[in-house]
Amino acid sequence: MKFLGWYVKISLLSAMVGGSMELFMIKTGFYDKVTVLESEKRVWENSPEAQARREALNPWRHVDAGTRKSS
Repeated sequence: MKFLGWYVKISLLSAMVGGSMELFMIKTGFYDKVTVLESEKRVWENSPEAQARREALNPWRHVDAGTRKSS
């Protein structure tokens, strides 16, 4: 309990910095932009073109095909 005051000051300062960062992100519209980007990313990942690229770039596609045929 020797340094209790020091820990209280550090925790209050950390809470103030975190709160100010959150306020900044809310005021600048950061969360709205991230929501739009994430939805666009999900649409792209579920598209047939993205699935074809994923299959073409899969280094294990020949191994996976071999295990499917033998089972």
